[in-house]
Amino acid sequence: MAEEVKITQGDLYASRIFFYAAVPLLKVVCESEAKFGDKFKGRNFVFQISALYDGEGSENGKMGTHFVVEDGVWTTQAGKVHENPDVELCFSNLRKFNVFFAGKGMVSVLPKMKGVFKNFGIFKDILTALLRMAGLMQAKDKPEKLEDQIMLCKLYLYLLPNGISQLNKMGHPDIKAVTENSPDRTYALIIEDYPELQSWLRMKMGKSMSGRGEYKRCKPFLAMKFKNPSLALDIMMSKADMVAYIREEKLFVDGAPEFAGVVGGLLFKVAYYALGEYLAAEA
Repeated sequence: MAEEVKITQGDLYASRIFFYAAVPLLKVVCESEAKFGDKFKGRNFVFQISALYDGEGSENGKMGTHFVVEDGVWTTQAGKVHENPDVELCFSNLRKFNVFFAGKGMVSVLPKMKGVFKNFGIFKDILTALLRMAGLMQAKDKPEKLEDQIMLCKLYLYLLPNGISQLNKMGHPDIKAVTENSPDRTYALIIEDYPELQSWLRMKMGKSMSGRGEYKRCKPFLAMKFKNPSLALDIMMSKADMVAYIREEKLFVDGAPEFAGVVGGLLFKVAYYALGEYLAAEA
């Protein structure tokens, strides 16, 4: 049985973002940086991150996401619980899971670990990649090295539109207020001269979907274009004012500029949960 703890609506929103949008970025780290991905070549295993929970959306008393690695190739099963993973990090409740991934108290909420001793080599390399991801995404300031800025931009760009879509699927009122009467519109985030640093969000009459890379079906209704990774991180890490950056031509808006603030508000709503800010609000 799951540990008795009051799980709030904020916990459910945050865990949805983590399981469906943040945890899957582990694959992105391993595919983007050879020093991590090369360690899994020739290996076959299932790795899972989960939390005990028996409410709506759970499977057999858990919520989770797992990865199937076959000969070093990663396949992500977001929001799916595997019955018998080779290695698993399992948190005793959703609140502790959220606190851990938001970086708000990692030592006090450590998960139970399954299969670690039997598969210690695999676990050690997974942990190294997880720490790389956490070190970037939980940093208070942007990295100094360009390669680290590029990696962090990729993680943010893949997380944020997906996070908006996940909150919409859960019926978050602030997100629904934007999507429910929206015509078919696509919003794109682009860092110029870096083709891999693009993502998009599409919404239509209450429904939403997100994707990585260039949106090719048509010209986006609104594209927010950053001149470089450093300037993009200023906005995505809430270090600068979006309106000021538009005025100073550090951020270009192609399309309907009056909607830039709307999109910015949606992005910051994801950050509110992913950074654990909701925890203080609920305390």
